[in-house]
Amino acid sequence: MHLPRPRSLAAQLFAMQVVLVAAVVVGCSFFAYVTSRTHADETARKQVLATAHALADSPSVREAIRTPDPSTALQPYAERVRRDTGIDFITIMNPQGIRWTHPDPGQIGQRFLGRTAPALRGRAFTETYTGTLGPSMRAVVPVRDGGRITGLVSVGITVQRISSEVTQQVKVLALAAGAALALGGLGTYVINARLRRHTHGMNAAELSAMHDYHQAALHAVREGLLMLDGARRIALVNDGGRELLGLDESAVGRPVAELGLPAPLTGALLASEPRVDEVHMTADRIVVVNTRPVVGGEQRGTVITLRDHTELQALSGELDSERGFTQALRSQAHEAANRLHTVVSLIELGRVEQAVEFATAELELAQELTDKVVGAVAEPVLAALLLGKAAQANERGVELVLAEDSRIDDGVLPPTLPARDLVTILGNLIDNAVDAAQGAEGARVTVTALVDAAAGELLLGVRDTGAGVDPDDRDEVFLRGWSTRGPGRGLGLGLVRQAVHRARGTVELTRGAEGGAEFTVRLPLGPRPDRTGASKAAPSAAPGGPGAPGAPAAPGAPTEVPR
Repeated sequence: MHLPRPRSLAAQLFAMQVVLVAAVVVGCSFFAYVTSRTHADETARKQVLATAHALADSPSVREAIRTPDPSTALQPYAERVRRDTGIDFITIMNPQGIRWTHPDPGQIGQRFLGRTAPALRGRAFTETYTGTLGPSMRAVVPVRDGGRITGLVSVGITVQRISSEVTQQVKVLALAAGAALALGGLGTYVINARLRRHTHGMNAAELSAMHDYHQAALHAVREGLLMLDGARRIALVNDGGRELLGLDESAVGRPVAELGLPAPLTGALLASEPRVDEVHMTADRIVVVNTRPVVGGEQRGTVITLRDHTELQALSGELDSERGFTQALRSQAHEAANRLHTVVSLIELGRVEQAVEFATAELELAQELTDKVVGAVAEPVLAALLLGKAAQANERGVELVLAEDSRIDDGVLPPTLPARDLVTILGNLIDNAVDAAQGAEGARVTVTALVDAAAGELLLGVRDTGAGVDPDDRDEVFLRGWSTRGPGRGLGLGLVRQAVHRARGTVELTRGAEGGAEFTVRLPLGPRPDRTGASKAAPSAAPGGPGAPGAPAAPGAPTEVPR
């Protein structure tokens, strides 16, 4: 058995609103009817009482009552007044209730039907009573002549006439109520048609379930999700989006341009055309951005997804390094085989001394750099990196030199400084320097690695003999995509900037003593003291401010990443 689907939310609201409008209109109409009826009765009572008083106080009425035949003068007078005032009947009678006047002349001389006792006691009163003309609202007033009650005046309006007047008012009221009900129903229909479009015909339970699913999915998805409204303000952002972009709870409702994100990333988020798998850099992460404009709805916006590419890029860099090491080892194995063949050939030729001299010289050259690196840099990760990069540089015709003042003892670096970040920083700087120096005369890269105990910092310096960096490009070297080696490159220095930022250090770019570029990285080894001597970490630069990730430095000045 197929159960009927619950009515949509719009249909339920429409029914409720129609019932409500109808109830309001009917209630108002009933109130207006009761009010009109009460007002009509009160108006009739006042009218008959005022007319009766006027007749009772009239001198001509008192004069006519003194005559032997009062009806002769009073009947035409009462009828004229009745026609002029629109009253249904005017009866003038003697104190005993015998009529002198009546709309029906045949009733003259008959006894008045109704109460007269209060009037005989001198008090005017009104009542509803059924007489010869049917139920009527009547007033009875005494006629006084010299302090004596000489007659009574009764003036009345039939209930049928009062009801007919109320009926006319009710007809007008019914037309107004019908118009109000029609207009209310039409307005309700228009509003609910609009609501039906917005809710897609779903009922309350479906909307509630959709909201629950929406909230669950929003917080469960690890990828970043942003939704911008038509004014390019953040309408929605999930936990992943806040983490990837470094946003807080106040980001919702703010324009994207005011979030302090790097300019290329801001441009991608504000683009009106779709963006597919664009790689952008923030202060700490590499994110893949996809955007799609909203083509439906009243206010167009943009849906944005973000994927964290940081770990993948770091792994990719490590894989490139491993490939480089593998190629260097393969090349060295080839060279070692050539040298071994040379030694064997010299021995076969009987030139043992030359063979020993050749082998010893090769061993000394290979061991010299190893001894120098191991002796100066006791940190195993950095020592292994330097030896591997030296072999790579040698294969590319570039000499890698360790500065004489380099010195890092084992165990000096704190656990808060990850080895991966050190490899990222120094490895990318060396790769960048080897690229710049390759092909130049006397190609050389000089590496400095030492611990400044006085400043509590680790200092890493790399300079090359290449062409250097144009002063106009110093603002752009740490941005994604900047490279002098062609398209598809330019992430290395961006990764350096991110790793330095995570370590709360600084990186400077200047012109080296040998004409090429010189990068100097300073990484704090512990909390930095403030001016009062208290120990605390230095604050990061404000988003979008000078020195912030993605913000350009002053032309010609060292490029720094805030600690």
